[in-house]
Order: sequence, then C-alpha cells, then structure tokens
Amino acid sequence: MMRRAFVLAAAAAALAGPAWAFAETYPERPIKIVVPFGPGGFTDVVARIIQKDLAPAIGAPVVIENRAGAGSTIGTDIVAKAKPDGYTLVMVSTTHVISPHLYKSVPYDPIRDFTPVMKIGEGPYVLVVHPSLGVNSVRELIALARSKPNTIDFASSGNGSSQHLVGALFATMAGAPINHVPYKGSNQAMQDVIAGVVKLSFVGMPNALANVSGGKLKALAVTSRKRAPDLPDVPTLDEAGVKGYEATIWLGLLGPVGMPSDVVQKINAAMTKVLS
Repeated sequence: MMRRAFVLAAAAAALAGPAWAFAETYPERPIKIVVPFGPGGFTDVVARIIQKDLAPAIGAPVVIENRAGAGSTIGTDIVAKAKPDGYTLVMVSTTHVISPHLYKSVPYDPIRDFTPVMKIGEGPYVLVVHPSLGVNSVRELIALARSKPNTIDFASSGNGSSQHLVGALFATMAGAPINHVPYKGSNQAMQDVIAGVVKLSFVGMPNALANVSGGKLKALAVTSRKRAPDLPDVPTLDEAGVKGYEATIWLGLLGPVGMPSDVVQKINAAMTKVLS
C-alpha cells in the first residue's frame, strides 16, 4: 500500500516537474503580443506604450504584431490556436465580446478558449469633430444633423467595431441622423478626420489628446458617465443633452486556454509594475 502511494506520488512529481521548471525559467525568448487591429489605433497605441516598459519588467523582448481584420477575430483566432506557453498573447478590447454577436461564425469561444491575464484599463471614447464642421457643442451637432439628415459622415475602424456601435448608439439616442463610413482600421479613419475628409468620429483618449491640444480637432463630449480627468472641461454626452448615454472601451490581455498559472502570475506581476 505504501509502495503504491509512493509510486503515485513520484509519478505526480514527475508530471509537475516540467511545468514548475518551465515557470522558473520563463521567459527564455521574445514574447509576442498580437494586436488584432491595424497600426495607429487605440489598442495598438496602448500596446506599444506598454511594450517599452514591459520588456525590462519581465526580462525578455516584447514584440507587437498587428493582425487586423474581421472585427478583430483574425488576430484573436491566431492566439486561440497558439501553444499555451506564455509566448503568444493578444491584447483585446470591447470588440472581443461584441464580434461573436455580429458575425455568423467565429472560430473560437471568447471565454472558454482563452486564459485571462489582466484587465489593462477602461476609459471613454471622445466625440471629436473637424473644425470645418462649424459646431462647438453636442447640441449644435444634433441640430445640424437633424437639419441635414445623413449628410454628416462619422468614421470608424470598420463595420461592427466599437467605434461604429458607439456612434450608432449616439445617433439613435440623440435622434441625430449621421452617416457611418467604415475604414479598415482606426488609423486610416483618424487620418481622414484630421484632414476633414470625414467630419466626425468617436476616438480613444490617446488619439483625442494628441489632436485636440493642437487644434486639429474639437472635443465635444466624452462617452463615459463621468468626465475624464485628462479632459476635465469636456462634458459627458449625458451632461450635453443625450440623457442616459454611457459607453466605454476596455482593454485586456489574454493568452490561449491552458496557460500555466505561474506563467500567468509572472506576466500579471510585470504588467502591474508597468501600469503602477
């Protein structure tokens, strides 16, 4: 009986040994973070800001790989099917849980096929307009949209994207008929808004701050229930007259299902250090 118990214990130790050893030596090579959106968008900007400090914090190079398309499902699927060793991660946004409800078939389960590593943050979109539109408030924008239905274009990173849905929610709740113009990525959309080709968009805070401060765009409102600390003088949409409006974007870091818990803890600890 004792011999059988010893054999079982030894077998368990042998099975646990490699995982323990792996966690002790991780990371031994570069870590890849897939961004399932194009370069220059909100998720990509945040990923590249984190990349700089994460590498020394975790002790290995960190590589950002953009794999955009199909509402973020192409890049996300790559990670879902990757080896769960901690070397392939994905930075997801709100779109991660939206896309399965918009597409007829998604090649993964957004919950069961991933290991959660960390929620990175949550924040509002900013309703911005090009100065040539000639409006200085949300009320003026709504009035103009109602007087000229579907003539004001708003740009997003694509059909079914968070930007698209946030804009559509605004149009519905405000009774402001604006026209959606989808792009293949938020960077292209942003460039056309700055150029005045498209007059309006809902953009992430980093892109808003970079262009509002220089006068290239006007910030009319933020989409959160409370004002944003980075733009304290900009009202919420609720304050600006669209009562009950609230929409935010969150970012998270995921890995394939089955990642060793010690590896997850190491990445989480390094990310916490970077974000603190």
